[in-house]
Amino acid sequence: MKNGDEWAVVGGGLLGMTVAHTLAKKNCRVTLFESAPTCGGLASAWQIGDIVWDRHYHVTLFSDQALRGLLSELGLDESMRWKKTQTAFYHNNTVYPFSSALDFVRFPLLTPIEKLRLGTTILRASRLMDWKTIEDVTVEDWLTRLSGRGVFEKIWRPLLKAKLGEEYKTTSATFLWATIQRLYAARRTGLKEELFGYLPGGYANMLKRFESALTAAGVRILTNTKVQSIEKSIPDGLQVRCEGGDPLHFKRIVLTVPSALAYRLCPDLSDREKESLKQIEYLGIICASVLLRSQVSKYYVTNILDDTIPFTGLIEMSALVDSSEFNNRGLLYIPRYLRPDHPDFAKSDAELQSEMVRSLKRMHPSLVDEDILAFKISRVRHVFPRPTLGYSRKVPAVDSSIPGLSVVNSAHILNGTLNANETIGLAQREALRLHALAN
Repeated sequence: MKNGDEWAVVGGGLLGMTVAHTLAKKNCRVTLFESAPTCGGLASAWQIGDIVWDRHYHVTLFSDQALRGLLSELGLDESMRWKKTQTAFYHNNTVYPFSSALDFVRFPLLTPIEKLRLGTTILRASRLMDWKTIEDVTVEDWLTRLSGRGVFEKIWRPLLKAKLGEEYKTTSATFLWATIQRLYAARRTGLKEELFGYLPGGYANMLKRFESALTAAGVRILTNTKVQSIEKSIPDGLQVRCEGGDPLHFKRIVLTVPSALAYRLCPDLSDREKESLKQIEYLGIICASVLLRSQVSKYYVTNILDDTIPFTGLIEMSALVDSSEFNNRGLLYIPRYLRPDHPDFAKSDAELQSEMVRSLKRMHPSLVDEDILAFKISRVRHVFPRPTLGYSRKVPAVDSSIPGLSVVNSAHILNGTLNANETIGLAQREALRLHALAN
């Protein structure tokens, strides 16, 4: 390893990879640090039973321009498979379809007036362009005002609680607004409906191609390399200290790890900067991948309106992906979103599996133990920053007080939700801006 590379990018997730890729296309010398054996972060794949697929579920929309642009650059966009998916709600041991206008009319949990108010809420949210007008309003107050208390208690509150826990009470209305905006993006581009897609081979296919593209562009990728600190070096510049190695020197460093971790790596930041990073509130995820003997549901997403079910919902990946990808079996994701300090992170895999399988059998009574071929659990404590009231005024600056050091991560997604498309778009914009500042 030669010291003196122009740029270092710390964190080899999709954001860090995209920053490195964008800088390399500007003829910058870049070193990418990743503590895991492979790059990809939340987008990485793993083996479940005898198949390899994404470690967490990802929703790819036809209207995801940044993601599809990258896929096109990697020669993969034409390989994407697109499909119209179905959605349902689960309540009181019953699954209710919620994919068509007829499903909406027949939906029994809301009165005709409540259905009208729900539809009006979604329509108004899709047409609201100035998100800052609702940034200081809680999502509960906003939805209650638009939909009424009945719709909030029956539909919105269970969904928010499943995604945010009790923290929904202090979450900005922009959280749900951004979700609705993304799902309506296709209609703003002229499509009548949104299509969901997947890449054959999963994100593992994309990441393998992406790493090859980075290497071909001259990016030095250091996996299994845990960064311990980033500090000023003498006479100028910055240094990266890694476990078991000498300091490596760079002119500029882009740190892409979560804010909750970034401040610990940078002792030279001011106290004010450290507090700014520390105040970002993250939610984590416990997500089970379940390989089944066969697909259990035709619904890609089953939203859960039942507080007694200990997970957010069910994502039936085999309702979207061709069954041949899974050797004609089913792949199901069972996610739970929790605070990083939630005690469930300390539970054993066996405990979590027992709880999840018990509820899964309740939702699908025909399911027996022999149908479950493999069950694997992922835990990540810092997944997405929760947009609290006035969030845009609290976001840490990308450019730090330390010359050459920048911190950019998902906390800087101000008017969107955490997904691959937003992550890639943010990384490209910031990398181009930082390059322009440096030249």
